[in-house]
Amino acid sequence: MHMQWKRTFALIFSGQIFSILTSAMVQFSVIWHLTEATGSASVLMIAGLAGFLPQAVLGPFIGVWLDRWNRKLTMMIADTVIAVSSLVLGLFYLWGEPSLWVVYAVLLIRSAASAFHAPSFQAAIPLIAPEEQLTRVAGWHQLVFSASGILGPALGIAVYSATSLGTVLLLDVLGALIANVMLLMVRIDQPKPEVVETPSFGKEFVLGWKTFLSAKPIVIITIAMAVFSVAFMPLSMLFPLMTLSHFGRGGYSASLIEAVFGAGMILGGGLLSVLASKWRDSTYMSISLFVIGVTCVLCGLIGSSAFAAFVGLSFFMGAAAPLFNGPYMAMIQKSYDPEKLGRVLSFVTSIGLLSSPIGLALAGPVVDRFGVQIWFFWAGIIVVLIGVFLFLKFNKSGQEQQSLE
Repeated sequence: MHMQWKRTFALIFSGQIFSILTSAMVQFSVIWHLTEATGSASVLMIAGLAGFLPQAVLGPFIGVWLDRWNRKLTMMIADTVIAVSSLVLGLFYLWGEPSLWVVYAVLLIRSAASAFHAPSFQAAIPLIAPEEQLTRVAGWHQLVFSASGILGPALGIAVYSATSLGTVLLLDVLGALIANVMLLMVRIDQPKPEVVETPSFGKEFVLGWKTFLSAKPIVIITIAMAVFSVAFMPLSMLFPLMTLSHFGRGGYSASLIEAVFGAGMILGGGLLSVLASKWRDSTYMSISLFVIGVTCVLCGLIGSSAFAAFVGLSFFMGAAAPLFNGPYMAMIQKSYDPEKLGRVLSFVTSIGLLSSPIGLALAGPVVDRFGVQIWFFWAGIIVVLIGVFLFLKFNKSGQEQQSLE
């Protein structure tokens, strides 16, 4: 039994890394194409809104049904929809340059499918791994994302430069196919419904909300995460613009930044896997936010000739990210029963994603008027303050430990 769950995750992750890798190639290539073609922060922010908003709107409703659906099948269907959308946009680019509205529409569809895939995957993890291994598995998950974060931009810009954006998008279809084949080879048991009769949508929605509110430390951290998302999430769209507009460099330099960020995430994910359970989950999260905030502030202060410093800061920012994401997800998985976890994860994901469009809407005009560095600097200040707040809150009250006992 001990080895069985590890073999299951090996199969799942070996498939997902292809899907995540090709998606990372697509994500970077689309952002760089829009950056190079328009040079507009507002265009990038609209693209970001198209990528975030459907997940935020659909998330709470998906959670109601997710706890009753087959989670493996849900992941496979979502991956297929993402692949088809990549195929459609890829054909558009192979035939010519589509309008921005076509790009936004395809990003909306991909986002809607991701709204089903991400929570179903996270909700399936406690059905496979023992509870005491959830933080360690979260570290593995971060490693998969981090490896893709290194290779994806480099491969994406190489294929984009040698061929076209359409070719990059078509490779995403292959990645989704491999992921689905691997999922077909594993078994994921569906949890038994909490009640025999089928309750109404409204009752299940309210039940999911009440379940989420029952773990007070999760509520506090989720609110902090929402504020963090407003400040930090626009940076995911602004890194290429920083490379282009502030440092005057091209696509390969932009992919280098993404690669070192991903390398840092691999280091952070590895440390999390090794040091899991040494400290409280909330302590890891506080350290993560403090390091991310400080590096953002420094990015907002460096001169246009200090690209090497920007590379180093991106590495440490990436290394700090898994120390928040992994423990946060593990803390949620420990705090709720598996039959209710899908709804809770959808609520949590939606709160973060509903916050992100606020930041994206604000960042576009601010960056177009005052420059990209101003957002890095003030985002960093806000993130540092959030990290200090969480550290003081949980070290004084011990709420996190009480919620998990």
